[in-house]
Amino acid sequence: MNKVVLVGRLTAKPELRYTPQNTAYTRFSVAVNRTFTNADGKRDADFINVVAWRKQAETISKYFDKGNLIALEGRLQTGSYDDKDGNKRYTVDVALDNFEFVESKASRESSANTSTPYDYQNDNSMPEVNVENDPFAEFGDSVSIDDNFLE
Repeated sequence: MNKVVLVGRLTAKPELRYTPQNTAYTRFSVAVNRTFTNADGKRDADFINVVAWRKQAETISKYFDKGNLIALEGRLQTGSYDDKDGNKRYTVDVALDNFEFVESKASRESSANTSTPYDYQNDNSMPEVNVENDPFAEFGDSVSIDDNFLE
């Protein structure tokens, strides 16, 4: 089985492109926080590359921007190419199967206009994290992805 489920924030505005056969696609990166803190007591993030095709690519490039929260489901896809110096380079991407908007448009716009995200410093119930790198900072609660809600 090859299945990936992620919730994270886009690191840049997805750019819509087309293959020579006129098939729409976009490549983008999603920052996903790790569930544990590092030696400094802060959370590190992983930056996951994603590729979307056709209508999904068109929708994502139209409605998503840098910093928007996205939930996605896909599969790992590996590839390789020779760089300009003739060295073999290997790639790993998530090939998108499904995605969902996690925030409303109003929530996205208000978070874009908010200069101060959720203040973890004054909430003793939350661990100290680096808010600059925390894609879930404005929520204040942990995110649980659980298949039991389907039952």
